[in-house]
Amino acid sequence: MDFTATMSATEKLQAQNAVDSFNKTLTVNGRRSSNELGKDDFLKILIAQLSNQDPTSPLENTEFIAQMAQFSSLEQMTNMSQSFEKMAGFISSSEAQGMLGKTVEVDLGDSSVTGQVQAVTRGNEPQLLVNGMYYSMEHIKSVYGM
Repeated sequence: MDFTATMSATEKLQAQNAVDSFNKTLTVNGRRSSNELGKDDFLKILIAQLSNQDPTSPLENTEFIAQMAQFSSLEQMTNMSQSFEKMAGFISSSEAQGMLGKTVEVDLGDSSVTGQVQAVTRGNEPQLLVNGMYYSMEHIKSVYGM
């Protein structure tokens, strides 16, 4: 039995695609893990602040209004960010669909594959079916006309 510890470029790409697909499914309590504070975190802090404030010195109206304005701005930025992500997905899908039937060169690092795009997947990171295998758009080196 011959055993080698090295992977071909195609095997590396297949492994990378499998890892990327798995990583996209990871979430914590329905949310992607992040080191940044979001609107839910801001609300939790505000509620904790209000419930633990000194009754003899309540939060000033101006401070409360300022914090609510910050929360409103944060929510608007979050909504805008989500809209931009959707728009980027539509653009990526459209670009991938435009490659149907065209010949592409796929860069696999130490080798390359050339073939006609037979099918595409939709989404934020569409993939192209070339010679029976799916490749990410980021691996497309060249596109040739029909």
